[in-house]
Amino acid sequence: MTNFELYNPVNYIFGKGQIAKLTELVPANTKILLTYGGGSIFKNGIYDQVKSALKEFELIEFGGIEPNPRFETLMKAVQIIREQKIGFILAVGGGSVIDGTKFISGAVNYQGDEADILRKRILFKDISQVIPFGTVLTLPATGSEMNSGAVITIEATQEKLTLGGSALFPKFSICDPTVIESLPKRQIENGIVDAFTHVMEQYLTYSHDALLQDRISESILQTLIEIGPSVVENPTDYKLASNFMWCATMALNGLIQKGVPSDWATHMIGHELTALYEIDHARTLAIIGPNLYRVMFETKKEKLAQYGQRVWNLTGNSIDEIAEKAIEKTVEFLHIMGMKTKLSENTENYQETANIILSRFESRGWKALGEKQNITLEKIKEIVEMSY
Repeated sequence: MTNFELYNPVNYIFGKGQIAKLTELVPANTKILLTYGGGSIFKNGIYDQVKSALKEFELIEFGGIEPNPRFETLMKAVQIIREQKIGFILAVGGGSVIDGTKFISGAVNYQGDEADILRKRILFKDISQVIPFGTVLTLPATGSEMNSGAVITIEATQEKLTLGGSALFPKFSICDPTVIESLPKRQIENGIVDAFTHVMEQYLTYSHDALLQDRISESILQTLIEIGPSVVENPTDYKLASNFMWCATMALNGLIQKGVPSDWATHMIGHELTALYEIDHARTLAIIGPNLYRVMFETKKEKLAQYGQRVWNLTGNSIDEIAEKAIEKTVEFLHIMGMKTKLSENTENYQETANIILSRFESRGWKALGEKQNITLEKIKEIVEMSY
C-alpha cells in the first residue's frame, strides 16, 4: 500500500427530512447565494423546503447552471458575489450544480484570468481565499457532495476541464434519498453508471497490497449491480434509493482511492465526447470504458479476472478467459442500465473523433494517461476508434 493522507472535512447529513437542518448549518448574519440548475427543484418541492428553512436569511438566487456547467454562466455568479459581498453559497442540485459552485467558490478571489483555473488545473488549498459553501444533493451520481473536485465546460472552445483542491470541500452536504422519487429514469440510469465507473477507475488497475480498498470497491460494485435495475423502476423504494445514494457518495469521496493506483483515462476521454457532442457524461463512460479494458487488456487482465471472480462470480480455465468474460458482463450490465455503448449510437458526427481528441491532448501536453502512464496517444486513438 502506498503512502497517503486522507482528509475529508464534509459534514455529511443523510436521510429523510434533513433539509430542515439548513437553519442551523448555514452561517448566521451572512448573505447567501442560492445556486441551482434548470428548475427541477421547483417541481419536486425541494426549493420550497430550502426556502422555508432559510426564511430568516438573506438569499440571492442564481439559477440556470447547466448540465456540464459552463464557465461563461458561472462567471455571472462570480460577478454577483463580488458585487453583492456574498459570504456563503448554497448549491441545491446534482453534480453539475455542485461542481459549478466549486468553481464559483474558487474564482471569486482568483487573481488573473479565471479560465486559467481550468486550463492550468489550479488546486485551491487556502480556505481563506475561497467562498465557503454547502450543498443539498438532488441527484446521486458524481460524489461531488463529498469531494473537492469539479469538472467545468468552456463553451467557447468546447473543452471540459477540471479543478479542485483541499479548500473546495463543501462545509456540509444534505443527502435525502427521497429526492430521486421525481427523477426521470434516464438520470437514475446515468447516476448508477457514473458511480459504477468511478469505482472502476480506482479499482480496475493492477494487483496491489491494499486489500481493504479492493474489498470496499467490490462491495460498492456488487451493490450497484444488485440495486441498479430495481431503483430505476422503483425510485420511491427508500431501501433502494438510500443504498444508491450512499454508493454514489462512497464511490468518489476519496476513501477507496487512498493507497492505491488509479486510472481516470476513461473519464478524460469521455469528457471530450461530452464537450464535442453533448452526450451525457455517464453515457460517454459506457462508450469508452469497455473498449479501454480491451485495448489495455494485457496490463489490466489480472485485475479484470479478480473483478470477474469476486464481483460477477465468474469461472474459467485461465486468467485471460475470466478477464474477457468480465468485460462482457460489464457491457451486459451497461445495456441493462439503458446505455448505448457505441459512439455511432449516440451521435452521427463521429468519424474524425479520434483525431480531434488526439489533437486536443497533444495541445495540452498530455502524452499518456492511466495508472501506469502507458495509455499513449496511439492507444487512445485505438480506444476511441474501437468505440465507433
